[in-house]
Amino acid sequence: MDEEELYNDPEETGEDAGPEMFEHFRLNVDIGQTPMRIDKYMACHLEDTSRHRIQSAIKEGYVLVNGNVARASLIIRPGDVIQFVMPYRRRGLEILPQDIPLDIVYEDDDLLIVNKQAGMVVHPGHGHFEGTLINALSYHLGISQGPEAEDERMGILVHRIDKDTSGLLVVSKNPETQLDLAQQFFVHSIERKYVAVVWGNIKEDEGTIDGDIGRDPNDRLRFKVFPSEEQKGKHAVTHYRVLERFGYVTVVECKLETGRTHQIRVHMSHIGHPLFNDERYGGSEIRKGTIYAKYRQFIQNCFELCPRQALHAKTLGFVHPRTKEWIQFDSTIPEDMESMISKWRNYVNAVPPEEE
Repeated sequence: MDEEELYNDPEETGEDAGPEMFEHFRLNVDIGQTPMRIDKYMACHLEDTSRHRIQSAIKEGYVLVNGNVARASLIIRPGDVIQFVMPYRRRGLEILPQDIPLDIVYEDDDLLIVNKQAGMVVHPGHGHFEGTLINALSYHLGISQGPEAEDERMGILVHRIDKDTSGLLVVSKNPETQLDLAQQFFVHSIERKYVAVVWGNIKEDEGTIDGDIGRDPNDRLRFKVFPSEEQKGKHAVTHYRVLERFGYVTVVECKLETGRTHQIRVHMSHIGHPLFNDERYGGSEIRKGTIYAKYRQFIQNCFELCPRQALHAKTLGFVHPRTKEWIQFDSTIPEDMESMISKWRNYVNAVPPEEE
């Protein structure tokens, strides 16, 4: 079984992590499998998962077979591909409401859009039990969750972004909204655009990176691209477009087709253009430029202006679960990234980059 976890990072260090309420799975039916009802097959292949949970997921339309919504009576056959989403069980983690200022871009009775600041962990866990986005949201929404997890409404996030990535997140206020948004993430219909600063001068004005992403066997806090034939990673696609060139670094827009852990960071590093000041993927070292002391000092100044990976979740668009209308939100580049980009702009105007 191949378990797909959008953005999920078991370390819970605030890195890109998956849907708080939903698990995403993929099952490839073996060639020698005897045909049987899909709910029975899934029950046999999912440990600690009741047939009732499976049947509920099928009823809600969250089970696809070969890309089509499955009925409970469907008979699966060898070679079929089953994809589905299923609610997590309650985790029993105490959530403490905290009065932390939030930049709320939009809010209605069903959802809200928050512009997360860099440095804020999204969800409590493993050393981050206070000061997280969830702590702030629980205060704003008047929700609390004790260690017995009696209040299931705290599973309000459908997606997350890195602790040190800034930008837009959608937050659901009720289970119906949450299910609908999870389905839109599941079928990749939600539009997500990021702005990043990467090392090097990308040759093409636009392009697509298609590379399976999996955990690096040599460093469990990192992820890497694996050849698809090895089947060690999960399918991931990132589209990029150059916004501005500074010779030694490039400002790009990245549009996610899929959502894997550290996807943009891994993909850009894979093609030789790690994110500027991304320590985990080699971007906190000088990757392009001159050997002169003034240049090294300039880079150090840029690192101090933007002391994190230069990545911002700028645009978020989706179909509103209640109105069924397309809504889209856009956020400005945060001050730390904008100051660093301006510094690069001034630098290359004064000192044109050397030809490679």
